Amino acid sequence: MFRSRRSVSVRQLWRFRCVTQSRGEAAPPNLEDLHNALRPAAHQLFKKLKDEQLEQLAEAVESKGCWECGCVWFPWELRVGKQALAPQVLLCRLYRWPDLRQAVELKRLVQCETFWRKSSEGASVCCNPYHFSRLAATDLQPPLSCKVKAHEPLRPVLADPCTPHLTQGSTHYNIRGRHDTTLSRSNNRDGYWCKLAYWELRTRVGRLYNVSEHSVHVFHDLPKGSGFCLGHVASETRNEAVRRTRGKIGQGLTLSREQDGVWVYNRSEHPVFVNSPTLAPVHARGQAVHARGQAVHKVLPGYSIKVFDAERAVSVSSCSVLGDGPCDLHSVRISFAKGWGSCYSRQFITSCPCWLEILLNTPR
Repeated sequence: MFRSRRSVSVRQLWRFRCVTQSRGEAAPPNLEDLHNALRPAAHQLFKKLKDEQLEQLAEAVESKGCWECGCVWFPWELRVGKQALAPQVLLCRLYRWPDLRQAVELKRLVQCETFWRKSSEGASVCCNPYHFSRLAATDLQPPLSCKVKAHEPLRPVLADPCTPHLTQGSTHYNIRGRHDTTLSRSNNRDGYWCKLAYWELRTRVGRLYNVSEHSVHVFHDLPKGSGFCLGHVASETRNEAVRRTRGKIGQGLTLSREQDGVWVYNRSEHPVFVNSPTLAPVHARGQAVHARGQAVHKVLPGYSIKVFDAERAVSVSSCSVLGDGPCDLHSVRISFAKGWGSCYSRQFITSCPCWLEILLNTPR
């Protein structure tokens, strides 16, 4: 009749498990069979968590990452018999991506405390499944005419943790030194590392938004959210397509400046579409495609993609990259829910109902 606090939390956690795979993902094995296979390891993990940790984990999976939940700490490995499992892989398979195979497919998000640790620090790791994103493959090849090995594709990789500097409630980190890019130098001088412009079709809505923190949430309207709220700057348009697309932005995305470049994490329930010069395909002669012909990358909900690669930008800029027109290597464009380009009915991003322009700060 009277269930314990732990029993209630465990029942909630098991009830919140993923019941369908996300759109666009490979179909996993029968989900019920998968959950039955994961049940012993999951209950062993729940058993080792404290009451507060169980409640925190339940809050994270119930809100699906909408609420800013803290880290849930657990030893690096979970052993079930002779099998060793990474706890974050177990929980990500249970609550987010049933077809996930291994930890290298995951990228830890900047709001996780483990992101700021060195790999040798600590005997435990955060296993909150909403402190992770899944890596979006880009399958890029570097410019062959530049001094880059042709057999080393420039794929997104997990960023090395940086050293945090806490100042007045904000978290900043130093990326100068080993990877001193133009982006880091300009940020120190001007106080911001990028500006955001929100567009509806061909019209820019609201003012430019300066970003000085290491990461920023861009969303439409959330009761628990801080960052660039597009709902506050949206126009009173009569265009039905714009109104429908604005309703799909939801949690939007997280933009973060990290040691190896700039990353975008799709927090919404719909895909976003990304166009960036450092994501452009490269011709065999080493010339990047002109901005109008660059590939548009579809990023599914829960996935991350590196939208600006500082080292690749240097390599591309040292080649003959202009092609048949100018190309701004420090501008990234993201459309919410609607794609454009050769694979879509919309040929230009200015035909997309709601889109974001990221203007990276560079020295003048």
